[in-house]
Amino acid sequence: MAELDGRPVTADQLQALALTNYGHFTTMVVEDGRVRGLGLHLERLERDCAALFGVRPDRGRIREFARRRAPAAGAVAVRVTLFDPAIDLGSIGGRAEPRVLVTSRPVAAGAPGPLRVRTARFERELPEVKSVALFGALRQRRLAQQAGYDDALFVDASGAVTEGGTWNVGFLRGGEVLWPRGAYLAGTAMALLRAAVGGAEERVGPELAGVDGVFATNAAVGVRPVAVVDGREFGVEGAARLRAAYLAVPGEPL
Repeated sequence: MAELDGRPVTADQLQALALTNYGHFTTMVVEDGRVRGLGLHLERLERDCAALFGVRPDRGRIREFARRRAPAAGAVAVRVTLFDPAIDLGSIGGRAEPRVLVTSRPVAAGAPGPLRVRTARFERELPEVKSVALFGALRQRRLAQQAGYDDALFVDASGAVTEGGTWNVGFLRGGEVLWPRGAYLAGTAMALLRAAVGGAEERVGPELAGVDGVFATNAAVGVRPVAVVDGREFGVEGAARLRAAYLAVPGEPL
């Protein structure tokens, strides 16, 4: 069940999200009532709401609505989406009153398996905002899967690797962590891991010269190894160490 401002959402209310597709979101894993990087998720929602709607949401209401979809014990992925059911294609420039849509889904148990990805030329529109408009990224994922891979690894116009479809990318070189340099959607899991293990920022091309490990991060899975890029194989041992560092980050009460 999905809830809008704490009440069951109707099909009519979801119509604007389905047809106009203007809004933003964040996804957090709630474990026994706690969230790693909760402050980062709330900051993202405030920042993106100001960018898209010109207003800032109430943090307390967001937390209240999110708690309704999270059990007191166990783990669940909670997605918080802000959009205005009253606007449509013709009234998109009007005053907006974004509302809070909360959905939840189960979290897979155990460590996720390694990814097999291929590089693709793609740049996200307004990469600093976690927008609900995922068409371009999902199209690249679809094309990658049709070619026998799990997902796409994006390369910008300058030839720099930036991010994955719904995840950030990091690299290992001789045990050193490297982060991409470029325009991309910086995730909460990436920020927490950078704070925990550090790492230099460097421009990395699609040939991944000197790289001996690749990993993905997002809030839903934490840290996940990337075993293959464009048919080239990489070791996955380093990602296990980084995953342990991420899981050691304490959660904040929702």
